[in-house]
Amino acid sequence: MTDGPADDLPLAAGFPAATYEQWRRLAEAVIKGARFEDRLQSRTADGLVIDPLYRRAPEASPIAARQPGARWQVMARVDHPDPAAANAQALEDLAGGANGLVLVGAGAVGAQGFGLLPDASIEAVLAGVQLDAGIAIEFDLSPQTTHLALMFAGLLAKRGVAADAIDFRFGFDPLGAAVFNGGYPDGWQQFGPATARLARELSEAGFNCPLTVADGRIVHGAGGTEAQELAYVISVAIASLRAFEAGGIALDDARRMIFFRLAADADQFLTVAKFRALRKLWRRVEESCGLVPAPAFVSAETAWRTMTRHDPATNILRATIAAFSAGIGGADAIAVIPFTAARGLPDGFARRVARNTQLVILDEAHVARVADPTAGTGWSEHLTDQLCRAAWTLFREIEAAGGAAAALAAGLIQRKVAAARAELETAVATRRHALIGANEFPDLGEAPVAVLDVARVSMPPLPVAVPVMPLSQMRLAAPFEALRDRSDRLLAQTGARPKLFLANLGASADFTAPAAFARNVFGTGGIDALDNAGFADRDAMIAAFKASGARLACLCGSNEAYAREGVAAAKALRAAGVRGLYLAGEPGEREAELRAAGVEAFIHAGSDAIMFLQAAYRRLE
Repeated sequence: MTDGPADDLPLAAGFPAATYEQWRRLAEAVIKGARFEDRLQSRTADGLVIDPLYRRAPEASPIAARQPGARWQVMARVDHPDPAAANAQALEDLAGGANGLVLVGAGAVGAQGFGLLPDASIEAVLAGVQLDAGIAIEFDLSPQTTHLALMFAGLLAKRGVAADAIDFRFGFDPLGAAVFNGGYPDGWQQFGPATARLARELSEAGFNCPLTVADGRIVHGAGGTEAQELAYVISVAIASLRAFEAGGIALDDARRMIFFRLAADADQFLTVAKFRALRKLWRRVEESCGLVPAPAFVSAETAWRTMTRHDPATNILRATIAAFSAGIGGADAIAVIPFTAARGLPDGFARRVARNTQLVILDEAHVARVADPTAGTGWSEHLTDQLCRAAWTLFREIEAAGGAAAALAAGLIQRKVAAARAELETAVATRRHALIGANEFPDLGEAPVAVLDVARVSMPPLPVAVPVMPLSQMRLAAPFEALRDRSDRLLAQTGARPKLFLANLGASADFTAPAAFARNVFGTGGIDALDNAGFADRDAMIAAFKASGARLACLCGSNEAYAREGVAAAKALRAAGVRGLYLAGEPGEREAELRAAGVEAFIHAGSDAIMFLQAAYRRLE
């Protein structure tokens, strides 16, 4: 869609030129007087406007990222606490097509209850791995496991492998560790000197690879927005730059000691724009430092917060979208969290699916063959630019507070993330933010999936000199999973899940849609709706309710059916002993009358499902 003449496309040569204004007039006619902004525009968590249609941006240039046609690194997570089992994981993944390993330390932000223990032998973990054969190594470390990276440096020396002969990233992240664990061990003022000292020692030892990571997963996993994640990683990266420079390292060398790690989630367009925006933001930092911009190394991991414990196969779909989006956005390395990770330590099958997700995108879809494929598309350029502006505004606020370390110590970033998290949790509870398998389309009869029989590990907390507000991690599905756990316990105790009787009113056309809606919503909490084809009369409905064994019921019908018999049906069900009575739909002007008849909640789009499902369990108990 253009403002002027149509592009020179042979298939369109016989048609008159179309403009955005013509489309806008047609769209406004269809929505019949409603506001265009209300019906056809949406907003992101950062308040950025998403339009229904975009003009092309032919003046835009591709953003420098991976070399054109170059594949990203297919990273496999190595997180088994037993070194021998971790080694088996690594070798199997490399043999199966991965060309990089993420060595996850216990207690790291990406560990999720597992990971290599502090006393793990890196030599045992990497036995048989040819480190100089083009394999990338990346560390995801906790404060208790930072020495694992130093052990790796010793392993190189033992094997006689030159540091510049392999591709690896140390991944030290003292600021991220502080906010993840709730405090600075030596005071935040010591961040700079400690980082500079470490960089100098490793640089003198010949390690000129990325030493520190600006890890946005901490913000994303705590419920933060895209702009908050970007502002955070830029601030942390600049804190490292300053520390390196103060330690006598030239800025041109210092920037190559930093890499980035972002979360990739199932919002395809925003994920693409976020990865593109990071590169534009860092380019601006480099220019401000008087440097000629060079592409930074950007690693991606699929988002933990979108993982579900129930119906875990849906995680495969979310991870596929996330990996695709990160690749399109220019990520240099991608790690896919296996689809069963929310249940426990993934087995070989889940790891193979995670690995093959990327291989299919690379080898069958050939996504990596085009450099910055969304360059010039209106939506991508618009979202990328908006994210850059929003992130830069927050970044300047962080800088005004004294930089990343001071802002974290003061809780500035954490408070903003907490506010975004509260809004996101409300959106999930009201099902405005859909999570298939959790708050939409639950599968109460799902088949069990296998995970390894490995106990979770926990790291003892380190002494904290200066406590800070932590960025605690979350999964969006957790509140619904807690309700499903209550259902599972009842199933184990009684042989049946809690039941919901569908009190269908009127003809099939009246109750089919609201009954399906109620079945879906109550199913997200583990409450099993009992289907029926309707009832000849009220007596038949009450008889069916009594025979069902259900103690919850939901009136399902059209507005006309509710007006005709809703009050009488509610009174009859109450008299029959129903403990919790609901109505599928909005009550309108009949709310007071229906509540007086015994309806305690009205279930409709936008209602808080967590709240009324918790109340339903209280009724049952």
